[in-house]
This record gives sequence, C-alpha cells and structure tokens, in this order.
Amino acid sequence: MITPHDVPASKFIEKLANYLKGNVDEITPLPWASFVKTGAHVQRQPQNPDWWYIRCASLLRKIYVHGPIGVEKLRAKYGGRKDFGVHPEHKVKAGGAIIRKALQQLEAAGLIETLKPQGRRVTREGRKLLNEIAEEVKKELIREIPELEKYQKGV
Repeated sequence: MITPHDVPASKFIEKLANYLKGNVDEITPLPWASFVKTGAHVQRQPQNPDWWYIRCASLLRKIYVHGPIGVEKLRAKYGGRKDFGVHPEHKVKAGGAIIRKALQQLEAAGLIETLKPQGRRVTREGRKLLNEIAEEVKKELIREIPELEKYQKGV
C-alpha cells in the first residue's frame, strides 16, 4: 500500500489541497484570511488565493507523518527567521490562530481527532483519504516517469 511517506510532499499537498477545496465543505477560508500574515517573520500576506487549502493539506500531512502533535509544535514547524534589520535574525514561531482554526475545520470534517494530553492525530477516515490520494499521486508519477514502475513491484 502506498502512503504519504512514499510520494513527494509537494505533489501530494497540491493534490490534497485540490481535493479539500472541491469536496470538503467544512474547510473554507475565514473572512480575515485574505488580510492576515502567517506569522511575525513574514512581511506580507500569502499571494496565492488558495493558500488556506494548501495550509490545511500541509497540516493534515504533517499530522499524519509526525502525529500526535500539538499546536505549539506546529507553530514552531511553520515558523521562520525574523529579520531585525542590522541586528541578528532569530527564530520566530508562526501565528497560532491560523493553525488552530485550520485544525478545528479539519476536526469538523472528521479527518483528525484530539487526544487530550498529546495533541491531534489523523482519524481512520483521514488515513484512508490520505492513502487514496497518495495512490493517485504515485500513478501520476509513474505516467510521467515510467522508470518508477520497477520500484512499485516491491510494494
């Protein structure tokens, strides 16, 4: 069985974001999503109009790979280096509201669940969806690069 570990993250997240945008009604950008920055380390808001779906897809994959995981660790993973001008740069966490609201929407869609002391993990339905999308991405990659076929036979 092909899992999200077996396919490139960028192609997987792109395909999952398109699926979430078209098929999951619970996941919608909030009214303030077009004005907000993703953290203190960035200078402008995201330029991609579908960035909310991409962030939700990325969070879902990250929870699958590293889960159970909490909001603070996700803030640290999505953070970056803040430019202080002539002073040295320092690591800054990403904004928590975006991550929290996206996780709440994913939870309402039934794709993740909360484990009180540890954080959130992917549900059985979420795991099934992620594995199906990973299968589709793998098939698309084999169509693009036929040499990859020989690596699938061992699976």
